[in-house]
Amino acid sequence: MKRKILAHQVADQLFLAEAAIDNALSAVATLTAMLPNIRIEARLSAVVGQGVIDRSSQTIAALAEARRGIVETHRELSDVQHQIGLGAVSLGGVDKPEENRPPLEGRLRTVADGRQAA
Repeated sequence: MKRKILAHQVADQLFLAEAAIDNALSAVATLTAMLPNIRIEARLSAVVGQGVIDRSSQTIAALAEARRGIVETHRELSDVQHQIGLGAVSLGGVDKPEENRPPLEGRLRTVADGRQAA
């Protein structure tokens, strides 16, 4: 029971970290996107503020790398979850794709009666 409680604490913190990175990425991307428009509206030369565009673009790349890292952390924690016998514990409410799952193809049929749907 204690492992389950601890796993939920870790999951809660993981979700907070994922959201923080996504929020930061979104905020910096919004800032970067607005800079050229502000420059044009202010009637400034394209050479003005190029360093700002460069740095904010580098920040986006760094945040994208951080996001990749937290996604890998999530996967690793999932592996640990199964290693310690908590595979049946649901630790998230966010829909995520199942890996190695083939795409749905062909006609769908209802489960209850097995008839094919159009």
